[in-house]
Amino acid sequence: MARTPKRAAAARDRIAAQNRKARRDYIIEDTVEAGLILTGSEVKGLRGGGANLNDSYAREQGGELWLINAHIPPYKFAGVGAHESRRRRKLLLHRRELNRLIGAIQRDGMTAVPLSIYFSDRGIAKVELGLAKGRRKYEKRELVKQRDWQRQKARLMRQRD
Repeated sequence: MARTPKRAAAARDRIAAQNRKARRDYIIEDTVEAGLILTGSEVKGLRGGGANLNDSYAREQGGELWLINAHIPPYKFAGVGAHESRRRRKLLLHRRELNRLIGAIQRDGMTAVPLSIYFSDRGIAKVELGLAKGRRKYEKRELVKQRDWQRQKARLMRQRD
């Protein structure tokens, strides 16, 4: 379920955190947009920047999907209500999407990986989840070789002109 280009461009401007390693380490089969239950200090921490999605994933527990190991820095003016930076956070999805994701994770051995956290047009925090299969080490090396070759080929074509 890909977003329209207009929405994708608008969302790109409001990205709070991005998992750059995910596209290298996994083959992304499908992407899904999910809501995220946050406390007030977590929203302020996301807006302040410094969130980290490396080594985070989504797991099914009790028929719900949870974001595990995502680091959202504490808001320094939060006081007593400060949040734990690596706590698990509940993801909000429509029941049909949730069942499809849970089925793929359990049946096909796939992983739900957060690709980015961003703020929607209405200012609501959203997570872009990728349904992914892990890449093997030799596949990663091949991907790097192809990328380098494409870059070198483009450089040669520019010099030729």
